[in-house]
Amino acid sequence: MTKIKESSTYNANREIVIQECPVTYVMRKIGGHWKPIILFHLLSGGKRYSEIRKAMPHITEKMLIQHLKQLETDNLLTREARPVVPPYVTYTLTEAGRELEAVINAMAAWAFKDMQRNPALEVAC
Repeated sequence: MTKIKESSTYNANREIVIQECPVTYVMRKIGGHWKPIILFHLLSGGKRYSEIRKAMPHITEKMLIQHLKQLETDNLLTREARPVVPPYVTYTLTEAGRELEAVINAMAAWAFKDMQRNPALEVAC
């Protein structure tokens, strides 16, 4: 993937939109296919990496690790590593991450309603 120059017009315009549009700001934090699903699974409490991986069998390890790091960088989850062998790492939502519960639940409620309108669609997460 090629990097976009920080001084590019595209990048400058994107930053302006992010600053002025709250929806764009949220989508930058939790957008994409996997981040909302990770957050959904962590709503029930902290989970080890293997538990998240088992709950999301279709995600690759690389993508899961990448998204967990991004969510941690965005202060939506914390990673607690205990110094034992084998490593014991737990991921837990931060206060900001827990505040997304209403958003994630609203998305899930809308999905169930829409799936009833379109029974051919099947969704699993």
